[in-house]
Amino acid sequence: MPPEEDHRIEVHLDRLLAERGMTLAELAARVGVTVVNLSVLKNDRAKAIRFSTLAAICRELGCQPGDLLSYRDS
Repeated sequence: MPPEEDHRIEVHLDRLLAERGMTLAELAARVGVTVVNLSVLKNDRAKAIRFSTLAAICRELGCQPGDLLSYRDS
């Protein structure tokens, strides 16, 4: 896959934050990452995510990775 090609992974961080009444800044503080890094993830601009970060996000949001990420077929 060429680097400029869109990946097909969608991030549902906005929905999960809204459902839990949590801000991006609050999640960033709880997870130990910058708001900028979470914003990149939230806006579907991330190229990768560390498993440790994914696990921390899931821990703080009380969700599974499949609640946060999904694959778009087309």
